Amino acid sequence: MTIDNAVKLLDSVSKVLSVLAWPAVLVFVLIRFGSVLREFLGNLGELSLKGAGFEASLKRQQAKAAAALGAAVVSHPDAGSNPGTAAQDARAAAQVVAEIATPRMIRRAGRATVLWVDDRPGNNVHERQSLEALGITFTLVTSTEAALESVRSQAFDVIISDMGRPPDPRAGYTLLDKLRSEGNQTPFIIYAGSRAPEHRAEARRRGADGCTNRPDELFEMVLSALARRQV
Repeated sequence: MTIDNAVKLLDSVSKVLSVLAWPAVLVFVLIRFGSVLREFLGNLGELSLKGAGFEASLKRQQAKAAAALGAAVVSHPDAGSNPGTAAQDARAAAQVVAEIATPRMIRRAGRATVLWVDDRPGNNVHERQSLEALGITFTLVTSTEAALESVRSQAFDVIISDMGRPPDPRAGYTLLDKLRSEGNQTPFIIYAGSRAPEHRAEARRRGADGCTNRPDELFEMVLSALARRQV
């Protein structure tokens, strides 16, 4: 598929925007024709779609974040609120980007550094890409010990942690408890396999800012934490 064809595709997409929400269309198109359209968007300072009296203008960062977050949601169908509705969840994820990734928030994100603790960082590539598109820098570590060393030598704006890391099935809580006992109050988000009410409640009780297994919720939690830390 050539860039010329990509432009024609975008023109066709614009004609259905009067009946479909642009985030859903954008996510589908970027995931389906990702490599060509990423190159296309990369050559533009801004993407504008016009059709049937509707006009949408997206910054490149917002478009890339929406595409990556949509890909994260589609790749984690078991984390959706309604199993089997990946398209609806992808649409909702893109809407989260549209609502939260404001110019002011993007400026704040561009100054942020996040520590992500996970023994399998390859499982969260799309989630990181959605936040990196806004300018966030990540430090990746795979153990509780490495995380503690990192926070003792560098300040982070947010810490994201999975839950189980061999040999500790509750390593997320182990790290959180250790940080809080040392007086470290960095916003802490648990990104693991459950968002059950009892697990969310326990995470809050221990001092975490949130607990989820949904990429869209993680995106929102990270940006909300950054917003609260604005000076």
